[in-house]
Amino acid sequence: MRLKGLKSVLVVLLGMVNFWSQAQDVHFSQFDYNPVFQNPGNVGQFTGDLRFHVNYKDQWRRVTVPFQTTSLSVETRIKKVDGLAFGVYLFHDVVGDGSLRTVEFVPSVSYLLKLTPDSTHTLRPGFQIGINSRSLQFDQFYFDNQFNGIFFDPSLPTGENLGNLSKTNVTIGAGFVYEFYMDERNKITAGTGLFNINRPNQGFIGPKVQRDMRFNLMARYQRKLDPDWDILPSLQFNVQGKYKELIFGAQAKYYLENRNGNYKALYGGLYLRNRDALYLLLGMDWQNIWAGISYDINVSQLIPASNARGGLELSFRYILTRFKPKNIKHRVCPDFI
Repeated sequence: MRLKGLKSVLVVLLGMVNFWSQAQDVHFSQFDYNPVFQNPGNVGQFTGDLRFHVNYKDQWRRVTVPFQTTSLSVETRIKKVDGLAFGVYLFHDVVGDGSLRTVEFVPSVSYLLKLTPDSTHTLRPGFQIGINSRSLQFDQFYFDNQFNGIFFDPSLPTGENLGNLSKTNVTIGAGFVYEFYMDERNKITAGTGLFNINRPNQGFIGPKVQRDMRFNLMARYQRKLDPDWDILPSLQFNVQGKYKELIFGAQAKYYLENRNGNYKALYGGLYLRNRDALYLLLGMDWQNIWAGISYDINVSQLIPASNARGGLELSFRYILTRFKPKNIKHRVCPDFI
């Protein structure tokens, strides 16, 4: 069907863009393995010197042009100030035929508060401020001027002098994370965060389209079942404008090896995103490295179009420890006369 005039094109196109702008921020299924993106209070909550995360999500490939999102983060503790940690994340997201592109660069800081002398109970508030840049490529759309009277010819000029649009804003967020640490295999973590506090303008042209604030609530629990098995239930709840998202599920963790400085473990999990998708998670720890893969199985009203295929997500984590204690498998005792 031919679009009649620039006004119709802009109404449809910008309506879609504004809907996506207001509906929701980028989200990941493997929220437990993208901590800096989840809550600035997670920054520095690890054992080691540097922690790196890489996440990649590919979704809706069956329905339309796939939505592709990549997230990178790094964090460290500031040794000169006890309890202070610094982190930064960068994500890149591309959506739809017009390549609606979002790039966000956000530094974060957190500070560890010991609620008890033995650090069994801790609270880590965090704050973030960064840059959000969005762009739309009009040259990837087709217009009625490209119909030559017989067939549609994309090589013809569009007749519209729109160029490509872009918008850059500051984005602000804050949160805190509480942890009840009994030991390495028994702990409870819960936190909450508020993002887009300054409600930046996401509209490209015309009146302001303010980005809704997003409220995040998360909780996870790790419990030792026996020497070889742990259970790890977790949940995340997001509210942004009219959009609400609840993800909950659990993972089972099996220790292949965990002694003499050698550590290997396998993970398997099942999660549900309310009224949207069911997804399976498989992962592995190998010393300081984590690698995980999950796949969303669509259970929403899009099943006829998606054939229940949602999206693939990959995660990778590496913790760098500059000082590693020597792994001594045995000691030779000297002979004394």
